[in-house]
Amino acid sequence: MREIILISFLGPDQPNQFTRLMQVLSVHSLQILDVGQAVIHNQLTLGIVVASDDETATALAMKEILILAHDIGLTVRFKPISSAEYDQWVSEGGRTRYIVTALAPELTASHLQAVTKIVSNQGFNIETVTRLSGRLARDLEDNAPRRACVQFGLSGQMLDAQAMRAACLSLSGELNIDVAVQEDNAYRRNRRLVCFDMDSTLIEQEVIDELALEAGVGEQVAEITERAMQGELDFQQSFRARVALLKGLDASVLPKIAERLTITEGAERLISTLKALGYKTAILSGGFQYFAEYLQQKLGIDEVHANILDVQDGFVTGEVKGAIVDGARKAELLTQLADKMGISLEQAMAVGDGANDLPMLSIAGLGVAFRAKPLVRQNANQAISSVGLDGVLYLLGMHDKDLNRA
Repeated sequence: MREIILISFLGPDQPNQFTRLMQVLSVHSLQILDVGQAVIHNQLTLGIVVASDDETATALAMKEILILAHDIGLTVRFKPISSAEYDQWVSEGGRTRYIVTALAPELTASHLQAVTKIVSNQGFNIETVTRLSGRLARDLEDNAPRRACVQFGLSGQMLDAQAMRAACLSLSGELNIDVAVQEDNAYRRNRRLVCFDMDSTLIEQEVIDELALEAGVGEQVAEITERAMQGELDFQQSFRARVALLKGLDASVLPKIAERLTITEGAERLISTLKALGYKTAILSGGFQYFAEYLQQKLGIDEVHANILDVQDGFVTGEVKGAIVDGARKAELLTQLADKMGISLEQAMAVGDGANDLPMLSIAGLGVAFRAKPLVRQNANQAISSVGLDGVLYLLGMHDKDLNRA
C-alpha cells in the first residue's frame, strides 16, 4: 500500500542539513512529492512530503531520519497524508493564487493583524509570508529612508474583489499603510515596460504652476490645476486655459525652473534599478516636453511624450504645438509602446497621481496611483502613499537584498 507522509523539521539552521536528510531518503528510494523551507533568524522550518510503496523501506527511513534529526539538533514530526487529502491538494494546484503586499515606513503587529483580517474575511488562506524589505539596523540614522514590506502568498477564491479593495483603501487611510492585491501569474513576474506621469509623480512640483509663478498668474493657474487634478474639469479645456495665461512669459526662465525641480523621493533609485534590470521606461505627461526631456537626461528615461510649449522670438505664445497629451492620449501611447516592444499590456506598468492618469493606469497590467488624489486612489487598482516612489519595486516582487546588487 502506498504511504504518503509529511515530515516536518524545526530547529537551528546549519550547513549541509538538507543534503544529509536527502541522503537518507535517497538510500531508501523514497519519492519526494513536495518540499518547502524557511529560515528566520537562523531557525529552520522544513517540510518534506514523501511517498513509498515499500512499507519496510519507509519504516527504516523514518527511523534513520529520527536519529539524524537528533544528531543535528532538529525536532521532527511525522504526519500521514491520506490519499483523499493528497488528491485534494493536487486538485487545488491549478487555482488562481494572489499576492498581497503590505508596505509602510514601519510595519507593526497592528498593521499585519489588520491586513490578515481582510485576507481572512475574503476566504483566503495564507501559504507564504516573505519579508521583501532589508534587515533593519538597530542604529538606523534619523534621516535614512524608512520602509518595511511584507508579502503574503494566498490560496483560495476571492469572495468579493470590490469589497477587498475598499477595505484595503480604508485601512490605508487609517493606519498609513499601503496594501496591494495582485493575481500571482506569469505577467506579474515579467513586467517589461514602466510608464510614468511626470508632475507630482517623478517630480514633486506641477511645472505649470512654476511657470505661472514666473508669469505672475500663480493663483489663477493653481486654482484651475487643482480642479483638473480632482477630475472636476475637462483636462484639455483646463490645460488650454492655463497655458493661455502664460502668454508673454520670457522663455529664458525655462532652464531655471528645470534646475529647481525636486526629484520625488525614491525616483532615482527606482529608475536606476529598472534600467539595470533591463526594463524600458517612459514619461507620458500632460506637462511639457522641455521638462520631460530634462528629466530624461537626468534620470536616463528611454522615451518621453508630453506637450510642446510654443515659443516664438524668445517668448511663450500661450499655445501648445500639436495634439494635447491628455488621459486618452496617455493610454494610446502606452499601447503603442507595448506594441513596439512586442509585449502584452499585462507586462506594462503605469504610475501616476492625477485623474488624467486613470486611463493608462486602468489598461496597464499593474497601475499604481502614487500619492494620488482621493478620486484617483479610489479608481486605481493599486496605490502607494506611505513610502517613496521606489516602493513600486516591492509590487514587482523585488527584495531589497537583490536590489542592493543591481
